[in-house]
Amino acid sequence: QVQPVESGGGLVQDGESLRLTCASSISSFIFNAMGWYRQAPGKQRELVARMTRNGSTNYADSVKGRFTISRDNTRKTGFLQMNSLKPEDTGVYYCKIEDQLGNNYWGQGTQVIVSS
Repeated sequence: QVQPVESGGGLVQDGESLRLTCASSISSFIFNAMGWYRQAPGKQRELVARMTRNGSTNYADSVKGRFTISRDNTRKTGFLQMNSLKPEDTGVYYCKIEDQLGNNYWGQGTQVIVSS
């Protein structure tokens, strides 16, 4: 299915790492970009990292140098490697797939909790 499915969230301690996975069956021909977003309790959803089909990436300032977005086109799977996690990284992390027709597909999210 095109709608992405996230996994890999959990409860970790301050300074630890997690790797989130985003699986989607979208065709590589129509795939345009993948983004990771997060929503903390009481806050709006915000962009964490995004990667386009040509490999260009951009990150929120708060995660630069700690998080890395990547994609395995063969497996149609995306990743968000999160290192040096902080309590302020806590939230529900969502994967969004964008196709070249302008459609966006959101996953259900995976919870990340970083305890101090």
